[in-house]
Amino acid sequence: MLPLHENLKGKTAVITGGSGVLCSEMARELARQGVNVAIVNRTLEKGEAVAAEINSAGGCAIAVAADILDRSSLERAKDSVIDAFGKVDILINGAGGNHPDAITDVETFTEGHCQKSFFELEETGFNKVFSSNFTGTFAACQVFGKELLKQDSPVIINISSMSSYSPMTKVPAYSAAKSAINNFTMWMAVHFAETGLRVNAIAPGFFLTTQNRNLLLNEDGSHTPRSKKIITHTPMKRFGEPKDLLGTLLWLVDEEYSGFVTGITVPVDGGFMAYSGV
Repeated sequence: MLPLHENLKGKTAVITGGSGVLCSEMARELARQGVNVAIVNRTLEKGEAVAAEINSAGGCAIAVAADILDRSSLERAKDSVIDAFGKVDILINGAGGNHPDAITDVETFTEGHCQKSFFELEETGFNKVFSSNFTGTFAACQVFGKELLKQDSPVIINISSMSSYSPMTKVPAYSAAKSAINNFTMWMAVHFAETGLRVNAIAPGFFLTTQNRNLLLNEDGSHTPRSKKIITHTPMKRFGEPKDLLGTLLWLVDEEYSGFVTGITVPVDGGFMAYSGV
């Protein structure tokens, strides 16, 4: 069990996409640290399930329904958080993900193909994935940013990806959006540096989630060919577990531990980025 960070107690964290596999684990840990947690996602019932689990364990959490691509929806969510907790100290931008409409069937293009390649991707699908990962982060930062600036040591944590550094095949919209997240994190860090607002990002390696499970596991639970490539290229020879992100999260949100750290993206990847494949 991770040590308690006493100075986090009483802070308020807003987590978009907070009912997801990775962000719900973050929510539970922050609540254990004494942080008031607002789970913000489109499906209220999913957020309520996470909030109920936190509250039953002695933490303090609420669920708020909001679409990160709907500004008025985000504004209402902000009002709900302020009504409940009076402030926002931490914003974690975890909403995003991928969609089949923005994924090719083939890794590389060949003439005469009969599967979906780059040329069969629809612009609406591409835009939806890019927007949900990048534009939604931008919007949440704008909506909650003014509340963050009212606090002494506010923090934004964006969620990046391995694909931001070296784009994965088949997922061009997702890769482009996550690369933009890294750049945007640096831009915001500079823009707000003199206000005391720190902006950093976490780039998870390969974790099994609801959205990628069908890409990485066969119906019998065995690894798909794509999954085998990932494990081969990960020196620690396993997928990440949600708890693997928590130490990095606590370090970045705790002013006493990382008060001079801003504008970085931290890979939590089992060595994936360090391995050349040779």
